[in-house]
Amino acid sequence: MSENNNIIRAPLEMYTAADVEPKEVQWLWKPYIPFGKVTAIQGDSGDGKSTFALNLAALLTRGDALPFTEESNGPMRVIYLNAEDDADDTVVPRFMKAGGIRDRLVFISEKKQRLNFADNRIREAIERTGAKACIIDPVAAYLGSDVSMNLANEVRPRYESLIEFSRDTGCAIIPIAHMNKAEGMKANARMNGSVDFVAAPRSVLTIGRPPDDEDPDHRVMAHSKCNLARLGPSILFSVSDGVVEFIDTVDITADQLVGAYGAAKARETKQAVARRELFDILSRGPMPQKEIMARMSELGISQRTCELAKGTLPIESVREGGCFVWRLASRPDGNNATMQGDTPFTLLHCM
Repeated sequence: MSENNNIIRAPLEMYTAADVEPKEVQWLWKPYIPFGKVTAIQGDSGDGKSTFALNLAALLTRGDALPFTEESNGPMRVIYLNAEDDADDTVVPRFMKAGGIRDRLVFISEKKQRLNFADNRIREAIERTGAKACIIDPVAAYLGSDVSMNLANEVRPRYESLIEFSRDTGCAIIPIAHMNKAEGMKANARMNGSVDFVAAPRSVLTIGRPPDDEDPDHRVMAHSKCNLARLGPSILFSVSDGVVEFIDTVDITADQLVGAYGAAKARETKQAVARRELFDILSRGPMPQKEIMARMSELGISQRTCELAKGTLPIESVREGGCFVWRLASRPDGNNATMQGDTPFTLLHCM
């Protein structure tokens, strides 16, 4: 390798299509979850995505056929990473209630060091146990403290490690993500954080409450993205006392599912969505203007609309390291402005 202006250049290597041996995609649950790829599950807090994932793990450890298929991959080990619930009083009791086989659910100890996506202990655990599925709940907890979940240039390299682990081991890796508050937007624009959280996975499942359904236990899993096959039908299921019961396939798209969250409210204008999203992003810290515009573009919001929304919020634009960075202005008491509904308590002029 040669070094020029601090850039290390690798030697050119090329190959043709004739050097590639074609192979078929293998499926954990066709067409929802492929082996050797990353599949994301997203949903709002309290809508059952973690319960769904843990019940899926129980089903896999038993070796049952996947819902609405006659196919089974046989009993398998599942690695389960959970940063929000304790294993002894929450995860394992719920797993047992769902009928899971305990010695096939594997945890990785984090007593000495917290895990993140790039931690080779994940690969090692998959290889040692032969696990065919690895559930990570929630995704934000395993990025690492040195990564901002809103910055694509930080998220993507960390996510690439997860993709590599999945590809090299053949394990289906399933991170679980929260959705943002941008109501009225398409399902694939609702995943919290950088656009890479939805761009990097090959398949995305969206879980939510079905519109116009009065049963408080009913949920729908809708297939909102798949790069490897046609989208599968949405599935209606119930969540009662931590146990999932699959009911039927339903004619509800992922976009219709997330639109149901705002059914009781007037549909937000794009400027209102931009204002809410800007405040949510910048409440976590400053962000380069370029990254913000990329995020807004994914939400279907133009640069002009974003600039108009910015003008209604206490946002400063400052030049740092050769680029413009947006940040929330501080109030006279030294604290950041806060927001109640759509209106900041304190509006300051941008510097």
